[in-house]
Amino acid sequence: MEKAFAALGKGDTLVVWRLDRLGRSLGHLIQTIGQLEKRSVHFCSLTETIDTSSSGGRLVFHLMGAMAEFEHALISERTRAGMKVAQSNGRSIGRPPLLTHEQREEIRSGLKRGAKPIRLAERYGVSRKTIQRVKEEEDRSLQRTEVG
Repeated sequence: MEKAFAALGKGDTLVVWRLDRLGRSLGHLIQTIGQLEKRSVHFCSLTETIDTSSSGGRLVFHLMGAMAEFEHALISERTRAGMKVAQSNGRSIGRPPLLTHEQREEIRSGLKRGAKPIRLAERYGVSRKTIQRVKEEEDRSLQRTEVG
């Protein structure tokens, strides 16, 4: 497919037998046809009789795009609703924490004693960024107690 795309020039038409030959999903298909459109390349699907060189074909293409956006919005809404239900039932959302509460406390006290973050990261099998986040949590916690 990449060779075919590379060979296409302004005013050319990419013809496929069926839409599923061009994209893995509706969103991917819309994105691919959009890229063709930017290069002034038309698209034609023989089975679905879509031809973006005509106004009717462009209309069908844009309707497909609107449907893809609608589908994406529905999936997002369902996902958020499912996450709310899971949280209300006491289930944790997202990746489990890499460090236990005790390990975080050990890291905080190590940082206070002057331990190097890279050494702490190696010791606990995490990245330096994770150690930095633990430090930032401590800093935010201290700011809250100073303000409050």
